[in-house]
Amino acid sequence: MKSLVSLVVSLVFLFAACGAKSGYGEPKSASGVSKAEVEVETDQDGLTVEQRNVKDRLTHDNLPGSIKHLYVISAYSGQVLIYSTVKGKVTSGSKRLTPSAVAAVDGEGVAGAMMGIPVSIGGRNVYTSEVLGDDGTYGSSSEYLFWFDQAGVYHQHYPSGGQIIHISDQPLAVKSVVLNMESTQVEGDSVRPAPTPQDTNPE
Repeated sequence: MKSLVSLVVSLVFLFAACGAKSGYGEPKSASGVSKAEVEVETDQDGLTVEQRNVKDRLTHDNLPGSIKHLYVISAYSGQVLIYSTVKGKVTSGSKRLTPSAVAAVDGEGVAGAMMGIPVSIGGRNVYTSEVLGDDGTYGSSSEYLFWFDQAGVYHQHYPSGGQIIHISDQPLAVKSVVLNMESTQVEGDSVRPAPTPQDTNPE
């Protein structure tokens, strides 16, 4: 038995030594370029710009009583097809308050820690591999881009086929065909406010 243990230990050290000599470690491209590293600056709260955007989006999406503006835009003409105010936020149809699948029921001989996250459904403790999202729901959202413009206005943009869906927490300056999503206009080196919207409720 001792000889078997010694053999196993010897094999482990042998494989470790071979791995160290085989070039595993710092990745390189076929041309010999090594991986680059960069130090990313953070704000006073220790957040990167990306983390701040996600945090601010969640804050904007969950402000009680907030109103947003939804535009469905033709990708071919730029004409606004549908305009509507949105109370709170739009929600994807795939969002749920409970997970879609569970792995095991507590008390049936399956170790809960190995099966996932505990959740109570119908008074029974079950386990799921799904993680509760930052917004407190399960499921995925529709793909979109979001950003804050120079004036701090929040925008969501959904590119999809012949229709483009755009959501903002402020009305956009739009006409029947031409869409202007800019909050400011840049002229040379100067920045000035955009003109007052003439038509924020397109026909």
